[in-house]
Amino acid sequence: QVQLVESGGGLVQPGASLRLSCAAASGRTFNLYAMGWFRQAPGKEREFVAAISGSGGTTYYADSVKGRVTISRDNAKNTVDLEMNSLKPEDTAVYYCAARTGPFITKDQAMNGKYDHWGQGTQVTVSS
Repeated sequence: QVQLVESGGGLVQPGASLRLSCAAASGRTFNLYAMGWFRQAPGKEREFVAAISGSGGTTYYADSVKGRVTISRDNAKNTVDLEMNSLKPEDTAVYYCAARTGPFITKDQAMNGKYDHWGQGTQVTVSS
């Protein structure tokens, strides 16, 4: 079982930056999990944002955030972060951290939402 806790959300102005963090408590070695970030805006379906392999050597990004977002992980601290820059009002959503059993992940696997464990989410609001 993996428990995931997101933090770092908040209210920011357009163009600002925000760093989300996800802390994992697991009985297994953290690098045995690929990790992902998803988001869900009001009235919309959950969508993929970014994912990272267990080693951190492979990353994937949604086209909507590519170039503005960086996913990273620290396996010694059991954390995965999402650095978001040049935020736009359309980035407003609840952001969820997710863990997928297995260190390797293909792009299709990263994006399909079939993860084994999910956090409770953290709200990000981009508004002037």
